[in-house]
Amino acid sequence: MTAAATSPAAGNPAPTRVVIADDQELVRAGLRLMIDRAPGLTVVGEAATGGDAVRLAREARADVVVMDIRMPGLDGLAATRRIMADESLAEVRVLILTTFEIDEYVFEALRSGASGFLDGIRTVARGDALLSPAATRRLIARFLRLHDAEPAGESPLAATLTDREREVVTLIADGMSNAEIAGQLTLSPLTVKTHANHAMTKLGARDRAQLVVFA
Repeated sequence: MTAAATSPAAGNPAPTRVVIADDQELVRAGLRLMIDRAPGLTVVGEAATGGDAVRLAREARADVVVMDIRMPGLDGLAATRRIMADESLAEVRVLILTTFEIDEYVFEALRSGASGFLDGIRTVARGDALLSPAATRRLIARFLRLHDAEPAGESPLAATLTDREREVVTLIADGMSNAEIAGQLTLSPLTVKTHANHAMTKLGARDRAQLVVFA
């Protein structure tokens, strides 16, 4: 089921185009109702499988795909990987939707290139990542446990970062927003964003979520 986006009024920005991917029709209906009522957002397609989500992301010219993890056939994580690997979908952001806050799912979602969880479609549409501090802390703790016995070594890419960029990346990994980092480092939020963008470029990260994985 696909809904066509209405033309924005003259002078108003085009609405963010959202595809909902969930195998439960009732969940999709609830999300559609919520999203379509929100200013600046419109649902342009619904998918019940990961394969359909990838297809609709392309056909409906989606800005954001709200992606459930557990779906028949191609699951949400595999579908996310396909979207992230497709150069024609480079501008599409994926928001992982799950009621299961399991560490493995959080980790896999980040590895797949997902931009966050269902807390802010507008945030991921802007290209920013959204990950709860609690999930970030669990993710970091998991890596520390897994790699505690391994000898510590710095990635060659890390050597390309300036001291300030290292500070910013570390605080991003702690789950802090640009405004919070700016307050702690006595910088402007714009300066913090600039340092984060420089770090992403040097490290080859697509978004802040991948900076968390790197950290």
